[in-house]
Order: sequence, then C-alpha cells, then structure tokens
Amino acid sequence: MTQEITRTEHSAPARQFTVLLSPTRRGARLARLLTTAHLSHWGLPTESAAHIVAELATNATVHGRVPGRDFRLSLTVLREALLRIEVTDARGERVPPAPRSADLPRDEAESGRGLPIVGALADRWGVDVGPAPRKTVWAELDLAP
Repeated sequence: MTQEITRTEHSAPARQFTVLLSPTRRGARLARLLTTAHLSHWGLPTESAAHIVAELATNATVHGRVPGRDFRLSLTVLREALLRIEVTDARGERVPPAPRSADLPRDEAESGRGLPIVGALADRWGVDVGPAPRKTVWAELDLAP
C-alpha cells in the first residue's frame, strides 16, 4: 500500500522565540536581555520592545508570581510587519486594568507606571485570560514604516 503525503503550507510565523524564566528580578532582567539579543539578531529595532518586555516581565514577577511557577516570554514576528510580545504568568485571577490612555500616575506614586508605558510604546496591547490559571499580557509593534 502506498500513501501519498501532501505537504500543506501553514501560515507559521517566520521568527519565533519562547523561553520560561524564573519570576525574579533576575528573570525579568534576562527577559529584556534576551529580547534585545534576539531582535538584534533578526535585524529588528530593539528599544521599544525592550522597554515593553521589561515592564511586562517585571509585572509578571511582582503581580503574577506563584512560587514554583515560571513566567513565559514569547516574541513572534508575523509577516515581517508585526512584532508580538507575550508574557504569560500563573495568576489568571489578577488581571491588569483594560488598556486606556497613557496617563502616568502622579509623581509621588511608587508604582503604576508599567502599563501606561506599555500603552505609550505599543501600537496595541491587551490581556488574554486562560487557560486557568494563566493570563497573557501581550503587546504588538508595527514594524512596517
């Protein structure tokens, strides 16, 4: 019996990087460094993406930390025109506020600047909850001029 295997083209991303990191300050720093290294290797701009990853990874370590559970960083380039950044943690019940204007908190506030910075730098961002107990905070940067 002869079987013919047909290969179908999938719209898989041309470039993708995913890593699990410890929910610590060191893990958040490594997320930023890995982002800069991979985007540089791919020939893509790094500055805005590095800031976004730094904020989302820090949030994952501060607000999304569950002892014994890592957070996941994913970088995906779609159609050479879009960079999607995703940070997934194990605290699906702690969802950040919905995207809104990039108003920063008052000067004396010690926290609360992360997501407004993400909103100011990203072309789009949001939160996907699930599957339980996870949540993914994502941001997209348009790469086309």
